[in-house]
Amino acid sequence: MKINVTLENGLIPDKYAKHAPIPYRTNDMPTVNFPVIIHDIPEGTKSLSVSLIDYDAVPVTGFPWIHWLAANLPVDDIPENLRATHKGISGTNSTWHMVKKANEPANPVINQAYIGPMPPDKTHNYTLSVFALNTALDIEDGFFLNELRTKSNGHVLARATSELPARA
Repeated sequence: MKINVTLENGLIPDKYAKHAPIPYRTNDMPTVNFPVIIHDIPEGTKSLSVSLIDYDAVPVTGFPWIHWLAANLPVDDIPENLRATHKGISGTNSTWHMVKKANEPANPVINQAYIGPMPPDKTHNYTLSVFALNTALDIEDGFFLNELRTKSNGHVLARATSELPARA
């Protein structure tokens, strides 16, 4: 399996990241995901899952920043603005730590959605992973990465990853 994301000048396009225009933002955060083209999906695939993680965030935040988790996606390319299609299950991203720290109610539009890259210090590389699974997972909106990993065990037919840079 292979994945492809169209880059601009070797970077995630600005409209999906820190410099996104207003229509691509919610609460001043980029919340419209870039499309992902998927090639050679294995036979027997029943669903796809996706993660986008910024490991370059460790020196800034102290942990890898989870920008996007989704599961039980249709066996097809991932469209721009997946959230608007109402397909799949949305996982919790790293903005959750701000909710817990402030003891405020969660906002699924922000906390269970794609949050585009917003590197504060320099260009970061983002690890996009797409998994082909032989089942739909028993998982609900708001799942965390550890649950996705645990429930995917024994069901991964293929995995494709790509390192995608985004500018500060």
